[in-house]
Amino acid sequence: MTVRTAIVGLGIMGRRMLEHMIAHEGYDPAFLWDPDAAACATARALAPGAVIAESAEAAIAGADLVYLACPPEPRKALALMTAAAGKAVFLEKPLGVDIAASEDLVARLAASGVPVAVNFTQAAGPAMRAVAEAARTGAMGDLAGVDIVVSYGAWPRAWQQAADWLRFRDEGGMTREVISHFLFFSERILGPLTLTWAHPSYPDDPALCETHMLARLENAEGLPVTVMASVGGAQPDRQELTIKGTKASHRITDFYADTVSDGGAFEPVDHGGVDPRGGAIRAQLDDLLVTIDGKASRLATPQEALRVQKLVEAMLAANGG
Repeated sequence: MTVRTAIVGLGIMGRRMLEHMIAHEGYDPAFLWDPDAAACATARALAPGAVIAESAEAAIAGADLVYLACPPEPRKALALMTAAAGKAVFLEKPLGVDIAASEDLVARLAASGVPVAVNFTQAAGPAMRAVAEAARTGAMGDLAGVDIVVSYGAWPRAWQQAADWLRFRDEGGMTREVISHFLFFSERILGPLTLTWAHPSYPDDPALCETHMLARLENAEGLPVTVMASVGGAQPDRQELTIKGTKASHRITDFYADTVSDGGAFEPVDHGGVDPRGGAIRAQLDDLLVTIDGKASRLATPQEALRVQKLVEAMLAANGG
């Protein structure tokens, strides 16, 4: 049987998930909703058989699983509405931007008993599995820390321009949207992190999001996670997460491409010929079915997402150190 799914929020993330759910035999993305008519029309072209619901409430009512790809501000209310209706919840990150509100959301979702997962896109993918296994078996030697390097010519990036909220300080910015993924990955390998210091830089317009982020975090053993992120200049996007070991280090570029070095050049890791991006998203959907079935999966839990949110918001609020 396929899982009847509603997608609420039909921007780039909602449409991307729609395409992958259409291609996956386990899902029927039957109900779609977005407040923007143009976004609905674009999604309808991808899934002609889906119903464009009259409201988010109507979309939720018709489904067994609800994927919330809307901006952070309305996400809590929609997630609680979904849980109250006894439907499974698949949330985009961040959970929100207000810590107290997200703590309340996580507690109420847990109390509801419905299956819930958060879409940190690397959670079940080949790169995460390979690095976690290499760290566990000692193939990397002793772990030595993590470097996160993110650099963009402009933010939001060209393909994100329709999501105008991404450029504002209230909900957007690269720390919430991108660095959060790499903090999640780091915690999966190193364990819970604590922020040591951070230095964000903001433009003169107080409404706009950060343009630079420097930060250091540490795990319980004092292993460092170093963050260097910037916006500006003529350049291609750079998104690198390097998990360092004394014998070997893994570098994940553009979220999914896994490479390894024993001290020389980083070389691609063969994951059986699987397309890194497509394979990772399919793995997410495979594990989401496990979550819906009430079993433990590799997907991010709300509790993990809350930990990452707390780190991110602390970084954004810091004054340096």
